[in-house]
Amino acid sequence: MSTQETARFVRLRVELVLEIEDENAVTKAALSRIADDESMPDEERAHAESAVTEDTAEALAQLVDPFDLVGDVPGVELLQASWSGEEVDYDPDSAEWDLDEGDDDEPYDEEEGTERVG
Repeated sequence: MSTQETARFVRLRVELVLEIEDENAVTKAALSRIADDESMPDEERAHAESAVTEDTAEALAQLVDPFDLVGDVPGVELLQASWSGEEVDYDPDSAEWDLDEGDDDEPYDEEEGTERVG
């Protein structure tokens, strides 16, 4: 079978750093999303409401859906996704936050789409 005749699996990693300008708005939107989810069992709903009320990062994670990111991409089916939110100390001037750091240091194998090691 040729490559075009077989399925390929790709792990896409996305990291976002967001600034929360209005915690109440985020929490309110998350609570609304939870309330509108008719398929959510009552016990899970109570846990989710508590989590988003106590932690804005959890509220944001409730609102961001990876399925929305790729749902309209032709020829792609999302098989599995996981995501979470956490509060972080962010310094845009720190080398720790340079997302492109190291990209030029590692040889890239264009045919495989991976970094070569060694």
